Amino acid sequence: MGDVIDLAGDGGVLKTIVRRPKADAIGPSEDLPLVDVHYEGTLAETGEVFDTTHEDNTVFSFEVGKGSVIQAWDIAFRTMKVGEVAKITCKPEYAYGSGGSPPDIPPNATLIFEVELVACKPRKGSSLSSVSEERARLEELKRQRELAAAVKEEEKKKREEAKAAAAARIQAKLDAKKGQGKGKGKGK
Repeated sequence: MGDVIDLAGDGGVLKTIVRRPKADAIGPSEDLPLVDVHYEGTLAETGEVFDTTHEDNTVFSFEVGKGSVIQAWDIAFRTMKVGEVAKITCKPEYAYGSGGSPPDIPPNATLIFEVELVACKPRKGSSLSSVSEERARLEELKRQRELAAAVKEEEKKKREEAKAAAAARIQAKLDAKKGQGKGKGKGK
């Protein structure tokens, strides 16, 4: 559906957006490093599904950037926003490498994951104030955008009124000239 994005720069982690997130969606950050994801992993060679959260409708949670998941996931989820669905193709060096992950993943396997970023959360025990501040900042940005849109609409309305007034003045002058021309013609 979308373009293929080379996230690692060497073709090792490729991302294709399947469903774009909403424009105001958030992504993982220093304040929101914990992510909840849905995924389905398949072997590129056979198309065989080796793991999925869809069967039992669970979410998988991890902290981005801590090395608790395959490197491809740490790279890919940093680029995602909540609600986004993407296809991530992972070369072995960004997945399970030459050892694989027996019995499901053979050595040197290229993996394809369809992933959805469901949520981003703060670390357990960390202050929610930073999250509240981020939410407040986003609300302020939204308010500013709405205000700017209202100002633009008002300016557009004024321009249209000015155009209408100018057109009316021109029409009045034309009408006056027509009236003068008729009067002069009749008087001669």
